[in-house]
Amino acid sequence: MAYQFSQDSEKRFQRLIPQFPSKRSLILPCLFLLQADKGFVDQEGMEYIASRIGEPVSLAHVHGVATFYTMYNKKPVGKFHIQICGNISCYLSGSDSITEHVCSKLGIEAGETTGDKKFTVDEVQCLGACGFGPVAQINDKYYENLTPEKIEAIISELEKQV
Repeated sequence: MAYQFSQDSEKRFQRLIPQFPSKRSLILPCLFLLQADKGFVDQEGMEYIASRIGEPVSLAHVHGVATFYTMYNKKPVGKFHIQICGNISCYLSGSDSITEHVCSKLGIEAGETTGDKKFTVDEVQCLGACGFGPVAQINDKYYENLTPEKIEAIISELEKQV
């Protein structure tokens, strides 16, 4: 196994161990550590987590947790990961037009990353802000009550940061 936690992640891991009496409870925070280190969760990292946590946690269990939650990137993403809620409340509020607008502006389809690796667009299920749809999460920040004009302004601001 080539992957190992970064020094910062290793320190965090050591602080987590006493906080979780059940070893299985370490899976979620360890997956976040992996994602912080690599930008996404991959097979090598999941193998490492399973080995670090040890019994009774298997690679299959770590994989099951990682693939169940949409908060873990399963592939590399751009600097700005735009996740647009496509669940019923947001859809009825027009999330499909937001997704179409973003993809058109960036010249990609949902699930793709721009050639310059700046933006990735994904449609996800339920960001938990149903009363404020359409909603998008860009990296760790939520944007609510979106319109095509609002999302265009947000993307323009993000482009200036790159």
